[in-house]
Amino acid sequence: MDSVLNEGEEQRMFKKVLVANRGEIAVRVMRALREMQIKSVAVYSEADREALHVRMADEAYCVGPAASAESYLRVDKILAVAKESGAEAIHPGYGFLSENADFAKACKEAGIVFIGPNPHAIEAMGSKTRARDLMRDAGVPLVPGTPDAVEDPREALEFAKKAGFPVLIKAAAGGGGKGMRRVDSEDEFIHAFEGARREAIAAFGDGEVYVEKYVLNPKHVEFQVLADTHGHTVHVFERECSVQRRHQKITEETPCPVLSEEVRQRMGVVAVKAVQAVNYVGAGTVEFLLDVNQDFYFLEVNTRLQVEHPITEMITGLDLVRWQLKIAAGQHLTLKQEDIKRRGAAIECRIYAEDPENNFMPSPGHIPYLKEPSGPGVRVDSGVYSGATVPVHYDPMIAKLTVWGEDREHAIGRMRRALSEYVVSGIITNIAFHEEVLTHPKFLDGTYDTDFVPAMLRDREAPEAPEEQAATLAAVLKAYWKDRQVQEHGSGQASGATASTSQSGSRWKTLARLEQRRQWS
Repeated sequence: MDSVLNEGEEQRMFKKVLVANRGEIAVRVMRALREMQIKSVAVYSEADREALHVRMADEAYCVGPAASAESYLRVDKILAVAKESGAEAIHPGYGFLSENADFAKACKEAGIVFIGPNPHAIEAMGSKTRARDLMRDAGVPLVPGTPDAVEDPREALEFAKKAGFPVLIKAAAGGGGKGMRRVDSEDEFIHAFEGARREAIAAFGDGEVYVEKYVLNPKHVEFQVLADTHGHTVHVFERECSVQRRHQKITEETPCPVLSEEVRQRMGVVAVKAVQAVNYVGAGTVEFLLDVNQDFYFLEVNTRLQVEHPITEMITGLDLVRWQLKIAAGQHLTLKQEDIKRRGAAIECRIYAEDPENNFMPSPGHIPYLKEPSGPGVRVDSGVYSGATVPVHYDPMIAKLTVWGEDREHAIGRMRRALSEYVVSGIITNIAFHEEVLTHPKFLDGTYDTDFVPAMLRDREAPEAPEEQAATLAAVLKAYWKDRQVQEHGSGQASGATASTSQSGSRWKTLARLEQRRQWS
C-alpha cells in the first residue's frame, strides 16, 4: 500500500541517515533504510560497543560513556557525528531525544532534517496542560481536570473534592507513569500531591502537576496517525494497550476487542482533528481512555513512533518507518483514508530482561544462547543475539514479539505457540509472565482494563487452600524435573518459559501456574 508519487513529481530521498538510538528500534529503522538503499549511521555508548545496532549499521561512532546523559542524550555529540558522517537526516526512534523540542530545533539550525514533527508540535504536546488546552479548543473530549498546573496542594484538593474521588495527580511535563499518583480519599491527597511533585522534579526537572478525574475501569486505546507537510492527515486504526505494569505497556493488540465500529470511526476522526490542531507532521499517536460505556477521553499525543507500531503494520501492510522517511523528505502522503484497510488481528509482547516475580526488577546480564521463534505470521524485532550482553544502564526491553492471525483467537494461539519457542538463557525474562497473561480469562474475553496486571498480581497473593498448595507443589516438581531433563539432555532446546526462568527460584511459581492450567484446561 506504499503508493508512489504522482507522475511528474520530484521524488526526493535521503542518501544517508543517522539513527540516534539503540536496541531493537535502531535495528528496525536500519532495516528500513537498507531496503530503501539509504546508508545508515549508528551512534553508541562505550557499553554498547558490541551491540546489534552497531553491527547492523554502515558506519558507527562512539559518542561517550555508558550513562545516557553522557552519550545518547548529548545533542552536541550526535550533531557532530551527523556532520562528520555526512548524514542528511536523523531518526530519533523512541525514548532518548525523540520528543525533545530543543533537539529538533538544533537539527534544523544545523541544516539536518529531524525525522519527526516540528518543534512547535513537540512543545505543544509535551506539556500535558498545554495539550489539554489545545484539545479543548479543537473540540476533543477531555477527562474533567484542572485547566492548568496547580502549585497549592489545598487548591488541588478542593478540585478533587468537587470532582469526586478517585482522582489522578499527573506530572505536566512527563509520561511513562513518572509523577503520577492515584488518590482514593481526601486523607491521602496532600501526601500524594507532594510525592508526585518530587518525582516529577527528579524525572523531568519540572515539578508542575495537575489533577484530573480518575476514569474507573478504563481501557487504554490509541490511534496511529500519519501527516505530511502538504496538509494531508490519516489515521491507521487503533491499538489496545491496557496490559500495563507501573503505567507502562507490556502487551498490545489490534483491533481493540470490545470497540464498536461506530465508536472506532468517531475516535479516528477525533484523532485526526487532534493532530491537525498543532499542524502535526510525521507519525504520531493519539491516546485515549475508553470507559465501560464506550465514552472516550483524550489522554495525550506521543510525538514519535510507538514501541507497538508493528501490530499496526501487521494488520494494514503499511511500513510506518518507510512512511516517516518519505514524509520527512517532503514527499506527499498518497494514502487516502478510505484506502487504508485492516485485515485480521495482531498481538505484540514486549520481551523484557526483568523479573515479574520480583516487582519487575531489571535482570541484565550475558545471554549465552538465544533462539527466537519463527514460522507463519511471526515477527521478532530484536536488539540482542547469542553472546550479547544486556547492559544495566538502559531500558530492559530486549525484543518485541509480534504475531498476526486471521482473527483474535488465531492470533492468541499463534502468540502462545511463539512464546513457547522463545529461548533466552543466562538472564531472567518476562516470557512466562506473557504466557500467563494470554491464558487469563479476562484477557481471553477482551474485557481487561488498565488495572488488569495489578489485579492479577493481587490475586496471586491470596492465601491458597491446602488442596491448592498440594496441587501447586506437584506442578512445581513436575516443572522442575522437566527442566532438569532438558538441561541434562540438551540445554539449547529448553522451552521459552523454562530456559528464561531457570536462574531464579521465584520462577517456579509462574511455571507451576502454567502447569496447573494445562492440567485443568
